[in-house]
Amino acid sequence: MSELENYSFICKTSELKDSKGKRFIINNTDIAVFKVNGKIYVVSNICPHQHASNIYEGFVEDECVVCPLHGWTFRLETGNLTGGSRGLDTYPVKIIDDKIFAFVKEKKFNW
Repeated sequence: MSELENYSFICKTSELKDSKGKRFIINNTDIAVFKVNGKIYVVSNICPHQHASNIYEGFVEDECVVCPLHGWTFRLETGNLTGGSRGLDTYPVKIIDDKIFAFVKEKKFNW
């Protein structure tokens, strides 16, 4: 089995600015990617409060991101709200030769 089986290429780490999010759609899933102090985080880009797709635009501080619309604060490591409640989905990340890969399960739509 390949080390990257089920992982999707996102971007290069050099394409990210520190503490600024970037939005991607991978396997029909809206994600936000952040580089904070050299560490890469991949989380859902959809705020669970009103389902707005703007987490990537959030303010980053202390390895947390603040939703720019509602002010909810999520820990990038776990996706949880700072109060401990479940918040954003997080995705496993692998970095190989400056390339970021994440395990983002394909979303199936039941129309």
